[in-house]
Amino acid sequence: MTLLFIFDMDDVLYEYDWRARMAAMSELTGLSFLELRQLWWHKDGEFGAEAGLYRTGDEYLAAFEKAIGQKVDVARWVEIRASAMTVWPDSIAAAQRAAELGQTTLLTNNGALLGEHLPTLAPELVGIFGDHLRTSSYYGARKPDPAVYERTLKAYGVDAHNAFFVDDMSENVDAAQKLGITSHQFVNGAGLHQAIDEFANARA
Repeated sequence: MTLLFIFDMDDVLYEYDWRARMAAMSELTGLSFLELRQLWWHKDGEFGAEAGLYRTGDEYLAAFEKAIGQKVDVARWVEIRASAMTVWPDSIAAAQRAAELGQTTLLTNNGALLGEHLPTLAPELVGIFGDHLRTSSYYGARKPDPAVYERTLKAYGVDAHNAFFVDDMSENVDAAQKLGITSHQFVNGAGLHQAIDEFANARA
């Protein structure tokens, strides 16, 4: 029996300061926060990208550049995203514990460009997740769409009973729970560690 541990990234494994990111993107592009939101952060832009609308990083970048009307330096884009992330050691320790108990995988609502740069953005995760650093775009659906959880379970050949999911957003947790996945809404690393052990012990 394989246990599958599915982790969100932002505000679970890392603190994510989206305000700092948007401020830096505004400085990079010369566009205001409101302009960036109107031009890209909607169903045909970032939210569509999270659902797999743009299957590769190049497709994502081309769509983003078209939307904002200018070229963007990818290295700077990655640097800005990384600067908005602060690792939470207790959460990383909990993920390491999960890796000792079963298979770990990442499931973060993000597009393909971020997905391709996850080893750079989240180096602390590489030793824990290996090649299983995945964004929602990989599955062609975004949380809380039930399809993204169903496709994750199918990809690993694990049934819902043997899967554990953690996220900071209640709607994402509830959607996974409805499919029979043991789900934990993140509060802190200690609570996550306890929830992981309780899940594993119940299936020992």
